[in-house]
Amino acid sequence: MERIRSFFLNLNTTDLTVIVFSVFLSVINIIFIGRIEYWYLNLTMNIIVITTAFYLSFKSKKGGIWKQVHYWYLIPLIFIFFKELYFMVDPIRGIIYDDVLIKIDRFIFGADPTVELYKIANPMLTELLQIVYGTFFFLPVILAADMILQGKWKELDYGAFIIVYGFTLSYIGYLLVPAIGPRFTLHVFETNNIEMPGLFLTDFLREVVNTGESIPSGTINPAEIVQRDVFPSGHTQMTLLVMILSVKFGSRLRYFFLINGTLLIFATVYLRYHYVVDLIAGALFMFFTLWSGRNIHRWWNQVSNPASTF
Repeated sequence: MERIRSFFLNLNTTDLTVIVFSVFLSVINIIFIGRIEYWYLNLTMNIIVITTAFYLSFKSKKGGIWKQVHYWYLIPLIFIFFKELYFMVDPIRGIIYDDVLIKIDRFIFGADPTVELYKIANPMLTELLQIVYGTFFFLPVILAADMILQGKWKELDYGAFIIVYGFTLSYIGYLLVPAIGPRFTLHVFETNNIEMPGLFLTDFLREVVNTGESIPSGTINPAEIVQRDVFPSGHTQMTLLVMILSVKFGSRLRYFFLINGTLLIFATVYLRYHYVVDLIAGALFMFFTLWSGRNIHRWWNQVSNPASTF
C-alpha cells in the first residue's frame, strides 16, 4: 500500500490533471457508450495517456532528456484531448446554443459584433490578425522555452500545470455549451475568403484552422461537422493566462505576449470565430483557472512535496 501511495505522490500537479481528466473522459465515454461511435478508441487512448503520465513522472526524476520530455509531451496531448472531444460532444449533446449566445451579444451591444466589425475590414488588417490568430498554440511553447532558457524550473512546473488545467476546463465548457460560432450562423462560411480577403497567408492559415476543426476544404455541410468549441473562447482564456504568467514569471518576451495576445483576442471576433460573450466567458474561465489552480497546486505540493513553497 505504501508503494502505491508513493507511486501516486511521485506525480506533479500537471500529471495529476492529465490523469484525472483522462479518467473523467473515460467515465463519460462509458456512460454514453451507446451514442459515442468510437468510444473504444477513446478509452484506449485514455489508458495510453494515463500510462504515459505515470511513466514520465517516474523517469523525469532521473533528470536529463526525460525531464524535458515530461513537459513537451503535453503539446500533442492537448490536441489529443481536443480531438477526443470532437467524437463526444455532438453525439452526447446533439444541440448547439448559438441562438442563445447571439441573443446575449445583441442584448449587450444592440447588434452583432462580427457584423459591425466588418465595416472596418480590410485585407491588411485581416492578414495581420489571421497571422496573429495562428500563433495561439505557439504562445505556451514560447513561454515554456523562455523559462527553460532562464532555468526557471519551478515557474515552468507551475505554468505547465496552469496551461494544461486551463485547457481541460475549457474542454468541459464545450461539453456544457456546444456552439459553432458566427462564421456559420451570422455569415456564410463558404464565402468567408471572398468577403474577408487577406494578402498572402490568410487563406492558407484559415485552411489550417479549418482542418484542425475537422472541416478541410471541400467538406460538405461543414456546420454539421465542425468541432463544437466556441464557448468559452479558449483562445481568450489561454492567451490571457500566457500573458499573465509571462509578467508573473518575468519573461523576457512579456511585451511580445501582451501585444500579440491583445491582438489575438480581438482577432477572435474580427475573424468571425467567436461571439463577444465567448470572450467574456473565456476571461471568467481564466480567473477561475488561476484561483482554483493556485489552490490545487499548493495543496498537491504540500501532500507530495512538503518542502516546496512555490
